[in-house]
Amino acid sequence: MLVRIIFSILMLATLLAPSASFALVDPLQAAPTANLDLLLDRAISENLIAGGVIVVGNHEGILATSARGQVSSLPGAPDIGDRTVFDVASLTKVIATTPAVVKLLDEGRINLSDPLSRWFPELSGTDKGEITILHLMTHTSGLSDVMVGSDRSVQGLLRKVATQRLHGAGINFDYADVNFILLGELVHRVSGETLDQFCKEQIYDPLGTRETQFLPRDLTADIAPTSGTRGGVVQDENARRLGGVAGHAGLFSSANDLSRYARLLLAGGILDGKRILSEQVVAQMTTPYLCNNGKVKRALGWDVASPYSAPKGNFFSEASFGHTGYSGSSIWIDPQNDIFVILLTRRMDYRNVHDFNQLRRDVSSFAAVDFRSLGDSVDLTARLSIVKPKVLLASAGAVDESLFGRKAAVRGSQKPAHVKSVARCSKKSSKSSRMFAKAHGGRHSRIGKLARNDAGKSFSSKKRRALPRS
Repeated sequence: MLVRIIFSILMLATLLAPSASFALVDPLQAAPTANLDLLLDRAISENLIAGGVIVVGNHEGILATSARGQVSSLPGAPDIGDRTVFDVASLTKVIATTPAVVKLLDEGRINLSDPLSRWFPELSGTDKGEITILHLMTHTSGLSDVMVGSDRSVQGLLRKVATQRLHGAGINFDYADVNFILLGELVHRVSGETLDQFCKEQIYDPLGTRETQFLPRDLTADIAPTSGTRGGVVQDENARRLGGVAGHAGLFSSANDLSRYARLLLAGGILDGKRILSEQVVAQMTTPYLCNNGKVKRALGWDVASPYSAPKGNFFSEASFGHTGYSGSSIWIDPQNDIFVILLTRRMDYRNVHDFNQLRRDVSSFAAVDFRSLGDSVDLTARLSIVKPKVLLASAGAVDESLFGRKAAVRGSQKPAHVKSVARCSKKSSKSSRMFAKAHGGRHSRIGKLARNDAGKSFSSKKRRALPRS
């Protein structure tokens, strides 16, 4: 209670003087989701989204749900809720492809240091053959995105990859879908099952996430359409050309299902008494690699700190990790403070990346304050005095523009920018990862050693432009 009182006082102190027509409410007396409700209302009023849902929880379950809008624009469409199914776009990378790859890693069927030539003989004899699985998973492969050709095949894409100019594996972080398209195909070649089959059998069925699937033909839940497509059709063009199943996009899911996956990771790979991922592989998956002089931190598949980390907000710990999706989705998980935040939306505005990222940032910031302990008041005071976060605290019917000012000095509010500084890439273990490693020394050490050997190579100083994407 003391922390929340201090937070309220400091937040109010950062406000510009509000107009008399805007009634402020006591946040300690407001409904638990009042701030989240207002964030969604504001985003709808600005035409950023047509509706959306926010779920906040911890390893035990969902703590709060806020939802606004209808599933579609059709008359009589049902309201959006935590079981509404969305095209989660690039969350596919961390909800499908990443756990599939680390399962194969955990079973010893692949190694992070495996060159692509081992699994993709089409790339043997080219400089692409020396790219490793680790490079793909951390977006440090040096590959540039390419469109799937008219043959609609991975083989055609591989031919384009083989002939493109490589900017140097491991030189710097450069987010590219092609990395995870290749990883999705890797799962197929190693396991003998397509990515969707492997994920269903190894992850989704054991996890009890019935609404999470590729090609959602049999879903009983309503599916929210994404811009330019009808419900159930993946928005990403490359994913469509690959038949709707790809390592970078194509997955559909609900906030309720994603909450179960977040709880699984917070609990070290176990949920409802069922072991789905080993503790050591969860630690391996979420341990950050420091690149670009420490300016970029990426785990295996997951984002930790980069130009794309808006959903981290202002109060999540340095041990937290997450990802965004172009369709308007995001997930951020904080094992240190035992909290996760999921945002799924019917995104309308794809050009105003800054304001959409600000929505993601605000959702996480307010969720962190409202639904977890931030530690002692001294730490909270120090943080607030530096970041001066934006504040809501207004009644639903009257929102002061100053509360949503675009010039607030919020940590990490920059747009995705060039990532030019290049340096050695190294591995830094979080507290939870070190705990997992200690408990499972042999197996985790084996996996970790390969990653450290591969990530510890000295990279050249060649610079290249990172492609902004949100």
